Amino acid sequence: MISHTEENYLKALFTLTCTKGEASVNELSKLLDIKMPTVNGMMKRLSEKDLVVYESYKPLRLTEKGQKEASLIIRKHRLTEMFLVEKMGFGWEEVHDIAEQIEHIQSPAFFAKMDQILGFPEVDPHGSPIPDANGKLKLKKFIKLSDCKTGDVVKFMAVKPSSEELLRFLSSRQLLLGAIITVVSIEPFDKSMVVNYADSTREVLSNMVCEKLLIEPIMK
Repeated sequence: MISHTEENYLKALFTLTCTKGEASVNELSKLLDIKMPTVNGMMKRLSEKDLVVYESYKPLRLTEKGQKEASLIIRKHRLTEMFLVEKMGFGWEEVHDIAEQIEHIQSPAFFAKMDQILGFPEVDPHGSPIPDANGKLKLKKFIKLSDCKTGDVVKFMAVKPSSEELLRFLSSRQLLLGAIITVVSIEPFDKSMVVNYADSTREVLSNMVCEKLLIEPIMK
């Protein structure tokens, strides 16, 4: 049996390792805001359960078992976020903390039914991929809006892990997933962008915001 605390560690380690396959204890400590001796102690415990590869002074890695466990926790979290938005009318900025609580429910049938009701979505409300029932995760490669050039036409696909404040900012400007964005101009000094999308014309987005928006180019 894996405790709620252990699940939180696995999920955090999955987030850190999903791109390069490994992470340091220091990186995990910073992400969780937990002191390193405590993190080391937990890694030893998870290693004993064959969930983490842990050796002193070496990067951390999830075992195959740990990878699947972490992926299934993320599946529950992202399905819950989608259900809260699509079926209960929550805003995409409101669902993270609720999903953090529900993700610890130990009932595959509960989440399978949720998945069915939603029509088997592939992404959550923020555009992040939802692992399947076997823990398999299909990662898609997007680029940041900040990497675009003047004249580019792109589709808004996902938000990088971000704050409630950013999501509220995007909602207030009706800049939602699926929006077709045209880059009108880029300010040389601070890299802020003037963009058009939907009914909004010449909207100014700071470079900080553009760094968080993941897009897919539209072929001309």
